[in-house]
Amino acid sequence: MKVFLTGAAGVMGRSSIEALHHAGHDVVGLVRTREQASQIAATGAQPWLGDLFDKSALVAGMKGCDAVANLATKVPIGKGALRPGSLKAIDRIRLHGSRIVVDAARQAGVERIVQQSLSFIYADQADDWIDEGSLVDVTTATEPVVVAEDNVRAFAATGGTAVSLRFGLITGKDRNTAWLFRRAAAGRSIGLGEGESWMHTIHPDDIGTAVAYALTAPGGIYNVGAEPVRRRDYVDAIAIAAGRASGRFLPHWIERIGAEKLEILTRSQRVSRAVQRSDGLAPGAPCLVARMVP
Repeated sequence: MKVFLTGAAGVMGRSSIEALHHAGHDVVGLVRTREQASQIAATGAQPWLGDLFDKSALVAGMKGCDAVANLATKVPIGKGALRPGSLKAIDRIRLHGSRIVVDAARQAGVERIVQQSLSFIYADQADDWIDEGSLVDVTTATEPVVVAEDNVRAFAATGGTAVSLRFGLITGKDRNTAWLFRRAAAGRSIGLGEGESWMHTIHPDDIGTAVAYALTAPGGIYNVGAEPVRRRDYVDAIAIAAGRASGRFLPHWIERIGAEKLEILTRSQRVSRAVQRSDGLAPGAPCLVARMVP
């Protein structure tokens, strides 16, 4: 298959290019700069200069493609997430960019869209298991993610196939994990929420694997990530890898300052992969503890 990939220069995009090539697919990667174009060309993918909000550029790039994987994002790193307006760019990508991608794919005759989503949208379920049918808690922080899923669902309603991949927290060779490592190495707090609550995480390598499988999976929503891990174990694993005996948690007053931006990162989410296992989407790693070093 020939796949048009947005967010090609990012962590998810690079992982997906490698996995898609390994699976025998051709990739056209959307990039915004000539420097990114050179980087993408070096991977063997075809770079396509354009902007996510330029529908005509997207249509031209998608011509002849069988599928689109929309992985465009702009996640604020570390303390930057607390700044006013820190989610403005990523919200625009999800609220408006996803709709433009869907419209462009429809006009270009693309048959399938794979949309990056997040398991953070599930409500806190304490120790109960969460599957793809579990309750979604919509707040101002999660609404753009839900809207992006709705936009690709509309694509399916007009005859296409839409797959939304609800990824866990990316943990591995990415900027946010590197920021956590630096803080942990300096003996500073990195944990959010309650130590005994559950987290859903994913290694960047497994993102590409999931995107490749999503090209032939039945349309729908899939949870994608490692087996759930206790928040305390996650924080300790990062701290130990950074040379500390154990990790530390941020005081709850910081969570109150962060309001809904941080609340979604404190939810206890024991996310199941039951649907994935039946469709072959489950990534290979059962646990991230041994794979966290960036």
